[in-house]
Amino acid sequence: MRVRDKILGWKALKERVEEWKKRGLTIVFTNGCFDILHIGHIRYLEAAKEYGDRLIVAINSDESVRAIKGDKRPLVPQGERAEIIAALSFVDCVTIFDQPTPLSLIEYILPDVLVKGSDWPEDKIVGSKIVIAHGGRVIRIPQIEGASTSILIDRVLKRYCIF
Repeated sequence: MRVRDKILGWKALKERVEEWKKRGLTIVFTNGCFDILHIGHIRYLEAAKEYGDRLIVAINSDESVRAIKGDKRPLVPQGERAEIIAALSFVDCVTIFDQPTPLSLIEYILPDVLVKGSDWPEDKIVGSKIVIAHGGRVIRIPQIEGASTSILIDRVLKRYCIF
């Protein structure tokens, strides 16, 4: 499958999820900005895939990232971020959401497993109640210490820029 064919709008994603569920496959869902891909993202997404048969990654739109991270972000446009994530062998589908949180998308596709980083308390994970109410699970994956886009940006700025 071509990388760009793994990037789906919500309607096509729902159809694919329904097809997978009919085949008895376990659907894993996670989300994030994924602005600059780093080792923390790779290990996190690879670990997420271990909880099911298919991994869906929802990426914040550029507008959504700006609302969360400020006007200087994202550094990489949403289409490129989606394509980079879709290129990972363990990612089965990528979609983009404009809302501040992925709650409406989670309600729409009802994944079997919802995955977030351990920096999120389970009761604060958006969509956890919906997934659990439908018989699903919520998994918190440990973070890689020091691996974050913000830390990476700070490191680059300190090394290559004069303050």
